[in-house]
Formats: sequence, C-alpha cells, structure tokens
Amino acid sequence: MTTSIRIEDSYQGYSLDSFCIPKHYEDDLESVLIPYGVIHDRIERIAKDIFTDFGKEPLVAICVLKGGYKFYTDLIDKINSLNRNQGERSVPLSVDFIRLRSYQVIIWKV
Repeated sequence: MTTSIRIEDSYQGYSLDSFCIPKHYEDDLESVLIPYGVIHDRIERIAKDIFTDFGKEPLVAICVLKGGYKFYTDLIDKINSLNRNQGERSVPLSVDFIRLRSYQVIIWKV
C-alpha cells in the first residue's frame, strides 16, 4: 500500500546548513523542503509499485517534456533496475515523449 507524504503549510523546511548548496543558489534559497534522498526513496517506491502492479503486462511510459524529464528518467532507471534484478520476472517497457504548451493542448487520436 502506497502512502503519501504530507507537508503542512506551516512547515519551514530544513536549514540550509545541513546541505551542500551550489553557490549559484545560496542567495535564492531559505530552506530545503524535501531532501534529495527522500525524493529518490519515493521514486524507488513508485517504481516498485508499478513493477508489482503491472506484473508481466507491457508498460508504455510517456514523459511530458521538458519539466518531467528528470523524474521520468529516474523512474525508468529504477524500473529497469528491477527488470534486471528480479530473475525471470520483468515488465516489458517502452518509452515515449510528449511536449505540451501551457496555452495549447493537442490530442492525437490513433
């Protein structure tokens, strides 16, 4: 069962002193809301859920460019890792990309 992570509106985040912040971000940040490791752990959990839910059913993963690219590649990497390391069990996976504009939505019907 997947659970969500809830961040209250009043949450102030973690102090920047606890992290290595790139120089060019130092003046722009006040705190870190969600640490990098927590994000990657959550992506790994999502990949495991997908792997379990789909079984051996084919999966088509579509990335919405450009904003979703980093999350998408991390998720696909973790699914591929599960495919390599689960013995005879794997999820057939194909990947694709789509680009949207905020002022225009294009829907293709096949």
